[in-house]
Amino acid sequence: MNNKPLLALAALVPFLLAATDGSGSVTEVIAELAPVASPQEPGKKPAAPPKFDKEVLKAFFGSEPPAPKSDNTVTDEKAALGRLLYHEKLSKTGDAACSTCHDLTNHGTNAKAPVEGQREALSTVNAYRQFAQFWDGRAATVEDAVHGLADDADLVGKIKGKPELVEAFGKAFGAGDTVTAANAKLAIGAFARKLAVKTAFDEFLDGKNSALTTPQKIGLKTFIDVGCTACHTTRLMGGQMYQKLGVTAAYPSKDEGRFEVTKSEADKKMFKVTSLINVAKTAPYMHDGAVKTLPEIVALMAKIQLNRTLKDDEVASIVAFLEALNGELPEGLAVK
Repeated sequence: MNNKPLLALAALVPFLLAATDGSGSVTEVIAELAPVASPQEPGKKPAAPPKFDKEVLKAFFGSEPPAPKSDNTVTDEKAALGRLLYHEKLSKTGDAACSTCHDLTNHGTNAKAPVEGQREALSTVNAYRQFAQFWDGRAATVEDAVHGLADDADLVGKIKGKPELVEAFGKAFGAGDTVTAANAKLAIGAFARKLAVKTAFDEFLDGKNSALTTPQKIGLKTFIDVGCTACHTTRLMGGQMYQKLGVTAAYPSKDEGRFEVTKSEADKKMFKVTSLINVAKTAPYMHDGAVKTLPEIVALMAKIQLNRTLKDDEVASIVAFLEALNGELPEGLAVK
């Protein structure tokens, strides 16, 4: 972790105590902690595209997060069944499917902010590639993370009431009574392991220099120079570690993060560092969905995590780079 921001914390204590005691709203915190300064002077010539050290890029972004291994063998038949189950309303009340909160037409997320006290639904896209699931890491794999289904007996009854699902279970798991809650979760997990995207940034890392525009390359340099790589690294730009929310200034939330799972004091306010893939298309932001726009979250995180007050052109530059992290799923996965 980059601890340089902590060196300036002592000088800011009086201000932080007044402005970030947790009682203010997120909007107030953004206004007080992450104001943007004046932008680049008008008339200044556009910067030339920066040159990058390939070894530095490889060190920051060349690897995959350390995802746990799974013994769930993915077959086309199992994934096809999982796709059906993902979009089927199999909740206890029968009014919700996995896709209700993890809408693949919205990159695996919910476009609506969660109700107070609940957490924003993290994307199912690229989830299997990450080191843990959920904001607090309470599940290791995407199979472990399948939740919200009816009780086992009720779930089996719902599935057996649909002949096309029973037939799909037979294709996925073979002859016999294979319609079980355990197999349903394996199938949904197999489908989740198909939900990966490739971005322009992936192409750039793989050697296609033209995959990024000049503004996006400048934004990548800004991203690195500001210190965003203290947390957002690997091919997924996150999903590889936990980090304290509010390293240099508190974020107004009662949510204690991973502490609520482990009850360890060291885990208070610790959350999984989220992947930035498709971040430009998956507002709102934060675990509580309280930050509405990408420029706001860039400025806010720079301040409360790195003690950096970004200028307008720095925010815009990073946002331009984040646009290069958009990726589309293969056609047909978002529907039955």
